[in-house]
Amino acid sequence: MCLAVPGKLMSIEGDDPLLRTGRVSFGGIIKEVNLSLVPEVIVGDYLLVHAGFAISTIDEEEADRVFALLDEIDEKNEAADNAS
Repeated sequence: MCLAVPGKLMSIEGDDPLLRTGRVSFGGIIKEVNLSLVPEVIVGDYLLVHAGFAISTIDEEEADRVFALLDEIDEKNEAADNAS
């Protein structure tokens, strides 16, 4: 099973479409991501990232829904850990 994580594109580096990278914020953690699969992105876009590659863009509402679900999973995991 694969998991793509949403993040917000903070900056873009490089002009070569195959080598372009971007700094993406994942809830405050910044990672460098390959942008070759999403040539149309601009700074401020939300992306789905898998294995270091941005694989698609999503709108902010969808990103917020995913962030909320990930927070819910984290809260349930913490509750389960505390119950043990």
